[in-house]
Amino acid sequence: MPASISSRCPECDLKVHIPALAHRQRAICPRCGYMLSQYRHLATDKILAFSLAGLCFLLASLPFDFMIFDLRGQFQAMSIPLSISTLVDQEYMLLAVLQILAIYVVPGCILLGLCYLAVFIRAEQYPPRGAWVKKLIFTLLPWSMAEIFFIGALISLVKMQSIADIELGMSFYAYLLFTLCLVTVLLYLDEFQLTRQLRLLGENRWQSARRIPPCRHKTVQRTWALLAASVILYIPANLFPIMTTMLLGKEDPNTILGGVVTLWRGGSYPIAVIIFVASLLIPIAKLIVLAWLNYSIQRNSPGLRTWRTRLYRITDFIGRWSMIDVFVVAILVSLVQLGNTMAVYPGPAAMAFSGVVLLTMLAANSFDARLIWNHQQDDR
Repeated sequence: MPASISSRCPECDLKVHIPALAHRQRAICPRCGYMLSQYRHLATDKILAFSLAGLCFLLASLPFDFMIFDLRGQFQAMSIPLSISTLVDQEYMLLAVLQILAIYVVPGCILLGLCYLAVFIRAEQYPPRGAWVKKLIFTLLPWSMAEIFFIGALISLVKMQSIADIELGMSFYAYLLFTLCLVTVLLYLDEFQLTRQLRLLGENRWQSARRIPPCRHKTVQRTWALLAASVILYIPANLFPIMTTMLLGKEDPNTILGGVVTLWRGGSYPIAVIIFVASLLIPIAKLIVLAWLNYSIQRNSPGLRTWRTRLYRITDFIGRWSMIDVFVVAILVSLVQLGNTMAVYPGPAAMAFSGVVLLTMLAANSFDARLIWNHQQDDR
């Protein structure tokens, strides 16, 4: 194994030499502070074990009930497939597709891809199309939202406990175990270490992608376009109801802010704060921060580089957590369907708010943090 391997920091583009690391030892970019790598002993074995376990729990969460809603003897059982079909019946096809991709397809593909790579690495063989599979895994990672969905399920549980009895089904516990396995896998997953292993096994077959200098004009314009679309959708996402509750034939529409106020008045202060931060504070903060960062690139600003890079890192990480409110709506729509007695329906703001979250995530992915450090680079 070579004493050190040359690499480039993905955020500031500094060329660095990363030495062989000891257990839990980290390599930090000396310019922007980005964690380039962290080595963990037997990481490949643990990734394989927890990926296989996670896939088993993911499959086990499909056939059973997730939650059971009991309102004065009237029962409604909810499973995750039923949640998808209910959204389709309510003519919210895009929301149903978004949910199944974010909580099943994407995390499942990530675990399958890691199993594929880990099996070959443990056998000391280069996996066919290994570089492509690795790239696909890390492309999908930001769009995996299993843990966000589970937090949304817990919030739904708290919201409904005040008016009905909620029983947890086997699917709930299976999905909990799947989420824990997925989080553990991500704890041991390190892109640099995985790339190093594939390169050592591939020898002359490894083909690293040619480094393409960031094109400032195209990157800035694309980010501005995505941010503008996000701002347009942000208005109806907050003005229109995100869900409507019907109780004894009387409809009660709730906006995002209205839901926060209702939770606060009902004494659910922690849940109200979580929804306020995730659904109101984070989206508007992300829009402001990304707009300022993009403007600083456009103006070729040379100052506060390290601070701007860290701010982008935080913004990129927390942006997807705004999907909590969307998942809460999806769960409640599936769980509370008791005819005229009580029912929950998604509102027009649900799709608008989903669009805001997805577009801001795309804007963050479009923004090239290397331009913070290469602000004088020409478009070539």
